Amino acid sequence: MDNRPIGVFDSGMGGLTTVRRMHEIMPHENIIYFGDTGRVPYGTRSPDAILHYTRQDVAFLRSFDIKAIVVACNTVSAVALETVASEIDVPMFGVVWPACRKAAETTRTGRIGVIGTAATVRSGVYERMLQRARPELEIFTKACPLFVPLVENGRVQPGDIVIETVVAEYLEELKQKGIDTLILGCTHYPLLHDVIAAYMGPEVRLIDSGAEVADFARRMLIPAQGQGKTRYFVSDDPECFRSLAGLFLHGEIADEVGRVDIAKY
Repeated sequence: MDNRPIGVFDSGMGGLTTVRRMHEIMPHENIIYFGDTGRVPYGTRSPDAILHYTRQDVAFLRSFDIKAIVVACNTVSAVALETVASEIDVPMFGVVWPACRKAAETTRTGRIGVIGTAATVRSGVYERMLQRARPELEIFTKACPLFVPLVENGRVQPGDIVIETVVAEYLEELKQKGIDTLILGCTHYPLLHDVIAAYMGPEVRLIDSGAEVADFARRMLIPAQGQGKTRYFVSDDPECFRSLAGLFLHGEIADEVGRVDIAKY
């Protein structure tokens, strides 16, 4: 057994959907979660800025005796993971490859859509990984920059005309392409699952990148024993984070949320 904690980070709240999945399938694991809420979103930043932020986030998590890092952020996984992983001696698992592998296994027609932040889509990493898995796949991508702020403002419910309008505007083109599999390439997007699924129709399978990396980490790591505990840290207002966390975790955070001066790392 290995009871050292797993470090998990995201640019803000979205990585909590990965933590939720980890709680479901890895209840014995201790988790240290860091949300860089003071600098969210990463998806509109330059590659140099994303790399700089990632190094600081990783340095903070490594101040604990962690056994691995789960990068619960598609933007970081797309832009900075390979570089930072080569600089440290702790395993780092990003969301892109596990989601691509699942999508390649799932598709029946070979037509896959990917939605994410502007930085994730611009990087082209999903196209590269999917074609590595199956070279014959046809891949269609779409940046959806309004999804993150709408999710963090609670606009996620079916029947909400605002989110339904934005979903239709962003996804119409992908729907017309006849995809049968859609990768939710941002860990905020699972909160929009029902709205997206209703628009795309039952023939389109949605792939949750955050859940897939949690499943991947479980397979790759030596498990812990006992009852796991999760500690939460943010770079901005802890109470604001706590007030929204239940939306992502499907349950409230009972313990104190720590605030980190991430610029020190």
